[in-house]
Amino acid sequence: MKINRLLCLILVSIIFFTQSHVTYAERGVSNQKLEWFFEKKGKETPPVTDSKYLELINKYDSLFLGDPNKKDIYLTFDNGYENGYTDNVLDVLKRKKVPAAFFVTGQFMKTHPHLIKRMAEEGHIVGNHSYHHPDLTQISDSRLKNELEKVKLRYTELTGKTDMHYLRPPRGVFSERTIMLAKKEGYTHVFWSLAFLDWETNKQRGWQYSYNQIMKQIHPGSILLLHTVSKDNADALETTIEALQKRGYTFKSLDELQLKKAAPPLLFRS
Repeated sequence: MKINRLLCLILVSIIFFTQSHVTYAERGVSNQKLEWFFEKKGKETPPVTDSKYLELINKYDSLFLGDPNKKDIYLTFDNGYENGYTDNVLDVLKRKKVPAAFFVTGQFMKTHPHLIKRMAEEGHIVGNHSYHHPDLTQISDSRLKNELEKVKLRYTELTGKTDMHYLRPPRGVFSERTIMLAKKEGYTHVFWSLAFLDWETNKQRGWQYSYNQIMKQIHPGSILLLHTVSKDNADALETTIEALQKRGYTFKSLDELQLKKAAPPLLFRS
């Protein structure tokens, strides 16, 4: 009896391991773990990224930069959990009539469904940040699909909408396999061309820090990543928007960027 139980446990373990850690060489698709990276240039010059990243972005119609010749900004927020500032952020966006995209997790949707409704009602994009925020390269195909499906289903339950089709991978971790699977599920990967250390809630430095980081790195075509857990970001947002508009920048929606089929080639490091 004990031997049978042991054999069953071994069998279950083997099945779990093969489902969670399969190789993808037979498909010709790599599951090599990559972490999003770009090289900052400053002086309102768009950053550049390695050719290996650019190849995947172009192959799977992903986004990280708009037209580098137009002073457009695409404002995006990652919402892993709520820290009390998202309402303030939404208030500023509403006053300034600025569109944004919010990438939400299951945790955020579970604890603050009214914020999801408000985002949708006020015309913002609600994107998928996965349900449990895992490293997508380390989970099985079926779990990856489930991570995305659970967020989308909950979004539809809350808003009645079915237009969730942008994905920001947790921690910026991805592989060709994960981008391919997400695209099959109807998602466009959205990376970013401007970001800074803003998510550590015990290391907030005041609104001026957030403002300075954005103004120092801003460039035409920016996909700007911010985290709503940051008090610095919430406090700096209105002043930052006004300053950027005075510099001639216009805030646009990711939908507008995706519709630009004839955009100039993205930049990469030689």
